[in-house]
Amino acid sequence: MHPLAEELNSILDKTAAGRLLSSFGRRIYFPKGIIAQSGEAKKQAHRANATIGMAYKDGGPLMLKSIASFMPSFSPDEAVAYAPTAGLEEARLAWKQEMVRKNPSINGDAISLPAVIPGLTSGISYTADLFVDTDQAVLSAYPCWDNYALVIEGRRGGVLKGVPFFVPGRGLDLDAIASGCKEAAKGGQLRVLFNFPQNPSGYTPSIGEGEALVNIIGEAARGGADVLVMVDDAYFGLFYEDSLKESLFGRFAGLDERVLAVKIDGPTKEDYVWGFRMGFLTFGSRGMNVETYGALEKKLMGTIRSSVSCVNTPAQSIMLKTLADSETGKEKAACFRLMKRRYQAVRAFVDSRADHGILEALPFNSGYFMSFLCKGISAEKLRRELLAVHGIGTVALGPYLRVAFSCLEEEQIPGIFETIYKSAGEIQVRGL
Repeated sequence: MHPLAEELNSILDKTAAGRLLSSFGRRIYFPKGIIAQSGEAKKQAHRANATIGMAYKDGGPLMLKSIASFMPSFSPDEAVAYAPTAGLEEARLAWKQEMVRKNPSINGDAISLPAVIPGLTSGISYTADLFVDTDQAVLSAYPCWDNYALVIEGRRGGVLKGVPFFVPGRGLDLDAIASGCKEAAKGGQLRVLFNFPQNPSGYTPSIGEGEALVNIIGEAARGGADVLVMVDDAYFGLFYEDSLKESLFGRFAGLDERVLAVKIDGPTKEDYVWGFRMGFLTFGSRGMNVETYGALEKKLMGTIRSSVSCVNTPAQSIMLKTLADSETGKEKAACFRLMKRRYQAVRAFVDSRADHGILEALPFNSGYFMSFLCKGISAEKLRRELLAVHGIGTVALGPYLRVAFSCLEEEQIPGIFETIYKSAGEIQVRGL
């Protein structure tokens, strides 16, 4: 094993993070090579910096006029220069400040500085790289976003263990979640992934349910298990009803020395910039300090460096400008109202068909989606019929049909949902 990896491991070994590391997580390190030496030179090379593979002129990066014309308010450093491996420090600090502002339960002095990652999917993937080994189980909701299986099982060789998180029409199945966590914790380690607002159900827990989830994780830690809690906050902020309005990350991060919480978030959905492919990854644990967070950050930086090297600079620069723009809050509020009206239109229609008998809605109150449990018919056959006969695209996930109301105009919703219900009934009559 590389001496730098051994040095980081020795710092982390007395923490839950160190005990939870995968074999990859133990091997990975951030080299004292080009990037590290370039960082030193950036601070100290007052005469000339001949370390980094960029072309300079007149003290700044070269930039084609054609590119500059599309970014008239950007300097070359903001537009075309490499970003540091963990991201622009200004972007990291600004996002942390926003994160704490939106989540008062987060103690900003007791968590790591968020690292910039190339999209939220990479946050799941990098966390799995560091903490999931072959045949290790990660608990998640069933149904869940299908990319979780691709990351946990396809990439890492782990096992994504689906737990029935939801009681149709009601809320979380806390007994099932508690049972699943208790069983997994018997082996001395528990890895669990929470995603609220959830994809594909569109559900965020109530305050009481959130407290119950914190107690479940706390019980596992008090019982002697080291716990990794991944908090996928991709749809954070899109809360349309009386539910949690904060990420559970803050509660998990301060819960117990045996709990390592990882917050994966970013502007993708919050700020409607899906193609930016930029997010943030933050660690939190009562058992960690500046030194141990620093070691874990270097492990993450080694993971980033060995995959994409660094995240694109323009997206980070735009995000910084957006956060500083006084109009951003008003525009986001208008977008939220638009999304809430679409949710309310779906909610009203689904509630009016609560006794349908074939399509049973999973609980939904937030986010982009809602999902039906298809009873007595195939969700895949319903999906195909909606697409081929009616030109309506939906997603089938096992026995569930997901409908993304986020991309439907408000006036479309009654007609589209009427067609979904009618098609389900016709399929049942035909016995398909």
